[in-house]
Amino acid sequence: MEIASRMPVAYPRKNNNFPEVMGLHHYAYRCRDREETRHFYEDILGLPLVAVVQHDHVPSTGEFQPYYHIFFEMSDGSYIAFFDLLDGKATIADPETPSWVNHIAFEMANITALEEAKEKLVAAGVDVIGVVDHRWLQSIYFFDPNGIRLEFTCRTAKPGEMKEKYAQAHTKIGTSNA
Repeated sequence: MEIASRMPVAYPRKNNNFPEVMGLHHYAYRCRDREETRHFYEDILGLPLVAVVQHDHVPSTGEFQPYYHIFFEMSDGSYIAFFDLLDGKATIADPETPSWVNHIAFEMANITALEEAKEKLVAAGVDVIGVVDHRWLQSIYFFDPNGIRLEFTCRTAKPGEMKEKYAQAHTKIGTSNA
């Protein structure tokens, strides 16, 4: 069953006088090698490299730090981005945090696309866990060349089920829905 992938359950949101956050533009991590990272995200995952920014000084702080900032585009127009600081070092995981906690989840159109992605990843030599059924979505898990845990997921819950999850969210976490 294919479920519409971008159906908000909490909008229209309560007006708290803060401008509306439209969506994720990009998420950035450090990478150890921009070409290795490009190969994985563009050649294996099929996300086109759409922008490369190179500076010797950080625009926001003025700090001297030569780097490349590379952006890969997803079909909704959002990006996953990486900084190559030209030192061969990748993002360092927190040793106190289990490796499954911090991850990036990318949404797939449906279970067929999820299963096809798994096949292609395995064929490319990537170790994949799943398909894991979470009862409202299904997922596969794997690591990129920088040690970043990735998840491909597809929604399986019907819109009414998601509205029910929303209705119960504050109660389950122990806060009021003020």
